[in-house]
Amino acid sequence: MNVKVVRRPRRGWLEQIYLWEVVLGLGVTFRHFFINLGRHILSLAGRPGQPGAVTIQYPEQPPVLGVRARMRHRLLGRADGSPRCTACLLCETICPANCIRITAEESPDVTVEKRARTFSIDLGMCVFCGHCVEACPVDAIHMDADQVELSAVSRSGMIWDITALRRDKVK
Repeated sequence: MNVKVVRRPRRGWLEQIYLWEVVLGLGVTFRHFFINLGRHILSLAGRPGQPGAVTIQYPEQPPVLGVRARMRHRLLGRADGSPRCTACLLCETICPANCIRITAEESPDVTVEKRARTFSIDLGMCVFCGHCVEACPVDAIHMDADQVELSAVSRSGMIWDITALRRDKVK
């Protein structure tokens, strides 16, 4: 077994006091600042084809998200309109943020053993990892990218229950 010893490169005096690294970082920042300032001035001057600032103008221009972006939770339903969730508690168990709360009850349907009496997700605590979607054995919960605005006025408004998680109930 041959072991190759890798030597660390020697740092010079400028690297050791980090002054040169700070100057290089400020150079990158100022370069982006002046490029964007020039683009903005050209767009104000009426030059067609020159984009203005690199940022998006949020309320007027919605952000472009990838098809695999995970934003809004939704519960899928059965043909009769009831939620597909069987209250197996796998999504609640696997959630790293502990933001899912489910209480189970017996289902009146004989083909389904139990169902979720309450199902709520606290979006203020959610990290949007998608583990709940992967853990669901009946494919009852999905995360879509079609709704970006998930804001609320209070913390209690960030807790979505079954009615808010159903797509047909949300505006």
